[in-house]
Amino acid sequence: MEVIEPATPEQFKQYYQLRYDTLRKPWDQPEGSERAGDDDQAIHAMLVDDDGQAVGVCRLHLNTPQEGQIRFMGIRADKQGQRLGDQLLRYLEDHARQLGATTMTLQARENAVNFYRRNGYEVVEKSYLLFGSIQHYKMARQL
Repeated sequence: MEVIEPATPEQFKQYYQLRYDTLRKPWDQPEGSERAGDDDQAIHAMLVDDDGQAVGVCRLHLNTPQEGQIRFMGIRADKQGQRLGDQLLRYLEDHARQLGATTMTLQARENAVNFYRRNGYEVVEKSYLLFGSIQHYKMARQL
């Protein structure tokens, strides 16, 4: 497995499909809701298997020159629990450091809080409720 930055139309198709399948489809959200208006300003990372198939996705956006934000982390259902998300986080945290960021933030779904804690993030505050049922928590860490 390796982390790549999607560059071809086929890679982006896989990237967005996995984002939809893991983060929107289970809550009956429409296709297209996995995209964000600032995606063109973000750094996208995709974990691919030996056959080049997407097994994980995530993106980095700089809120300020010093603060990076992780968004849209998703791991294919059959690959969850194997610490694959750690690879995506490390890759994007390294990228953020190279760009001069000193802090990372994110909005974690309640079921992902312990994953991010294992990776050095701390809960800052309880934040919003997505789709009326998914509690999120703002988390942060120093790079």
